[in-house]
Amino acid sequence: MSILNETPGCACLTLRGTARAVTQMYDETLKPSGLKATQFSVLAAVATAGPASMTVISKALVMDRTTLTRNLKPLMVRGLVKVGTSAHDLRQRQIVITREGKAVLSKALPLWKKAHSQIVEGIGHARWQGMTRLLEEAITLSQ
Repeated sequence: MSILNETPGCACLTLRGTARAVTQMYDETLKPSGLKATQFSVLAAVATAGPASMTVISKALVMDRTTLTRNLKPLMVRGLVKVGTSAHDLRQRQIVITREGKAVLSKALPLWKKAHSQIVEGIGHARWQGMTRLLEEAITLSQ
């Protein structure tokens, strides 16, 4: 007997599989921008948060700091983000999007919108909104 037969409808297995499939689709759509879906999300979060600490960005992305650090490295190598210090606390590291990062994000945004529309239109706008609420509840329950 397969272990998977014992776990039908497993929330973790289903959500991770869905995340992998959707991520692959976004990666393919974002390819011309040179960003992967995870990099786009991190770059967009940095751009939205403005100069922000690792903690603020990791919480916004529901990502631990170690994973955030790993995802920031290729963006730093490409010069899309940089690490600075807070004007209020020199010990506090702040992540900042660079001019190059803003340019890449501007190029990637229409591609992201295309991928996003493909998902939302495929599921249906009302169903997508309901699913988003359910997924947010799942995040809350897991914390």
